[in-house]
Amino acid sequence: MGLAAMAPNSPAQAQRPADAATIGVAAPATSVDPHFFNAAPNAQLAAHVFSRLIERDARVQLQPGLAENWRALSPTLWEFRLRAGVTWHDGRPFTAEDVAFSLARAPSVPNSPGGYGSFLRMVKQVEVVDPLTIRLHTKQPHSLLPTEIAYIAIIARHAAQGAATEDFNSGRAAIGTGPYRLLSHTANDRTELARNEAYWGPREPWSRVTLRFLGNDAARTAAILAGDVDMIDQVPSADLARLRGDSRVGLFEIQGLRLIFLQADFSHDAAMPFVTDAAGQPLPLNPFKDARVRRALSIAINRQALAERVMEGAARPAGQWLPPGVYSHDPGTPVPAFDPEAARRLLADAGYPDGFRLTLHSPNDRYPNDARTAQAVAQMWSRIGIRTEVAALPWSAFSARAARQEFAMRLTGWGSTTGEASYLLANVLGTYDPAARRGASNAGRYSNPALDTLADRATATLDPEEREALLRQAVHMASEDVALIPLFHLVNSWATRAGLRYDARMDERSLAMGLRRAQ
Repeated sequence: MGLAAMAPNSPAQAQRPADAATIGVAAPATSVDPHFFNAAPNAQLAAHVFSRLIERDARVQLQPGLAENWRALSPTLWEFRLRAGVTWHDGRPFTAEDVAFSLARAPSVPNSPGGYGSFLRMVKQVEVVDPLTIRLHTKQPHSLLPTEIAYIAIIARHAAQGAATEDFNSGRAAIGTGPYRLLSHTANDRTELARNEAYWGPREPWSRVTLRFLGNDAARTAAILAGDVDMIDQVPSADLARLRGDSRVGLFEIQGLRLIFLQADFSHDAAMPFVTDAAGQPLPLNPFKDARVRRALSIAINRQALAERVMEGAARPAGQWLPPGVYSHDPGTPVPAFDPEAARRLLADAGYPDGFRLTLHSPNDRYPNDARTAQAVAQMWSRIGIRTEVAALPWSAFSARAARQEFAMRLTGWGSTTGEASYLLANVLGTYDPAARRGASNAGRYSNPALDTLADRATATLDPEEREALLRQAVHMASEDVALIPLFHLVNSWATRAGLRYDARMDERSLAMGLRRAQ
């Protein structure tokens, strides 16, 4: 992680004010509404405009936010003491009523493709004690409440009451307490922000910030080298070695928490779209309901080759959803061994000796080398008789269709930014149940009641060692059932103009609050 020497100002830099920053981002936010879609690009944008009761630093450790402190008054009652003197961007005072309004709205945003209900599934009652004190009653002991509440953006009741997601996108309802005010948002292009001069936290050095969507890898690299932007994220793996030796940029990297994985569709029992026999006729049964088929697909993948060749060293092979060294990573769940012969035998045992045909859907602008990874997996599957085609789509279209269960098999990603396993257990693998606020991002509709029960036991366990043991059991259970097919964990990287530094984040978010001039 080095920072190169200062380079002369380019013409592009000279045209920008010295206290303005432009960040080239690889994935666009689909909405300004901070409760609409639990996706990293949306949360990244929201973090500039809105605050949370509890914040997370670059190593995903909890830090005081709008709540100065919090404590458990009993196993099922948590109290949050709020900061005094905080104001909204329009100057009105922030109070506990805004928190209560936000917690009520977050799980129930209309047309959400995957919202925040899972984070509040254990909250039974929200009690406003006074303007600066709020208490949350839980259905059962829930040790992770502070961790989960750190995902809920607090919005202004006076601005957002009765507002739709479109009102946030237009700016009318996008009134926050964050370090920046929203000036404008243009979908799939850019978001313009201005410093909040009345921010409750440290003063930001940037008077203006532009989040500029640069989905093309070559375009991002060219922009940072030309000085057109001050920072880019998702540095293309093909450019990492070259940029490390270029005096015009600084490179910052950290092991990330995002797992890239494959998710099968479990919502169909019989014939399903994008899966046919060798002759192109629909299969009578959903093959992914058979664990032997899922296991065959998993061991047919050479994860080391994906990490080394497709990702060019910017990823680590994975057999579970957290990397080694992170709380609740299970040492007893290894990376699946590459064994195409065993995969063929499993397919034959499952009744598919001749394989079948499959379309693998993938985004082409969301994760580093996402479409290339899908193509490599398709080739590996085709070698065991699963003749696979790839359909790669822009993230905006892909995410909406995936949420409607339109794909038989999808390549996607999930960042376990709580730094522990229950985040994915509740959101991605938890049985889809809006009433219970479980499985909000379970687009595949996988369901395993035993796994749900074990996850609930873990989150109700207050002792951290006992909880970790239960979470490891759950990780192993999901792996044995091939609930999803892990591929690799990303290594997060950013490039800045020389003379700037970035506090690289495990949650991969690109925040102006972490971009500073080098000392």
